[in-house]
Amino acid sequence: MAPIDIVIIGGSVAGLHIAHSVLRDVPDAKVVLINPSTSFFWNIAAPRIVAKPKAFRPEQYLLPIRDAFAGYRPDAFEFLPGVATAIDTAAKSVSVTPNKGEPKTLPYDYLVIASGSTTSATTGSLTGTSIPFKQSGRDDMEQLIEAAQGHIASAKEIVIGGAGPIGVELAGELAEAVEQSGKAGKVSITLISGTDRVLPMLKSSASSAALKILQQKKVKVVTSKQVIGVETPADDSSNWTVSLEGGDKLSADLYIPTTGATPNNSFIPAQFLDKDGWVTVNKEMRVQSTDGSILPIFAAGDITNNSMRLGFKATEQAHVAAANLKAAIVGGAAIKTYNQGDSIMMVVPIGEAGGTGQVFGFVPFSFMVRMIKGKHYFIEKAPSALAGKS
Repeated sequence: MAPIDIVIIGGSVAGLHIAHSVLRDVPDAKVVLINPSTSFFWNIAAPRIVAKPKAFRPEQYLLPIRDAFAGYRPDAFEFLPGVATAIDTAAKSVSVTPNKGEPKTLPYDYLVIASGSTTSATTGSLTGTSIPFKQSGRDDMEQLIEAAQGHIASAKEIVIGGAGPIGVELAGELAEAVEQSGKAGKVSITLISGTDRVLPMLKSSASSAALKILQQKKVKVVTSKQVIGVETPADDSSNWTVSLEGGDKLSADLYIPTTGATPNNSFIPAQFLDKDGWVTVNKEMRVQSTDGSILPIFAAGDITNNSMRLGFKATEQAHVAAANLKAAIVGGAAIKTYNQGDSIMMVVPIGEAGGTGQVFGFVPFSFMVRMIKGKHYFIEKAPSALAGKS
């Protein structure tokens, strides 16, 4: 029997789970996994990784993707380091530019889009300095992380734009790193919130708890001010001026934006995208085309138009997409549906000692955040995620 060709674009949590699920349960499947980086990046721990180079070893947060699939038949799985450049739905093919070698075209019977999103901090598009909170679009994660750690270690005036979970976590980690290095009083850290409080998506009591911890760590918090401009003199790339609403200006030798996410969608046909560039999916995680055609294409994770772009939500979507993809292959009906709901489950460490958050309406005590996430940022779960067991 001819193999069933399944192409998966994206080697983060969602794509990895779907690849393993299909390989385990579909004997005739041939899976090709496309990802720019040869390593899986445990980006949940990114705030601590970039702020504290000695907190974790690189092999704890950069894990070889190929090794995780060594147990499958060689003819059942192919890992292709590279970048997807186009999808041809009529020909049922994906164009790929590999990291090494000539461009190629891969046929598919079924396609999974799990290309995720990126941020301006990761790309360095605003400042020219990459602080990678996400996978980059290249095979250079170790170099990017080392460079970011160096930039942070040498900075004396750090301004963080955005007081969501990443901004707050980063501010806490940076403040602790300054204290631990003996530089207290020599390095300033300023956190800018465009709203009247930090962590505006959480209950006000969680915001108040976060503010108290940040202030204890000597982080200056500016609220109700949007960053409207970031510029540097042409002759001095390390002397930034951060302009705020109302005319205030801050000096910085390192500015780190932590707001917003941009879909990795350059290769995706426009008829699959909503007005903001995210892939439109139905509750079965099947991609929806504006022409109404039913296609053998699924999507999961940050790239979809589901608005809660959180790690555990990507995993939930991957479970649904994998189940329904397997049902489609064997000729059955969809067996799972996804509903992101409106309940917030988020724990936000602000350094190693504690933090805040919101779990189904409950604001956890600081010591609980330390035990749940703050101690190690779930880094012990990285191998399981790579193995598709999350």
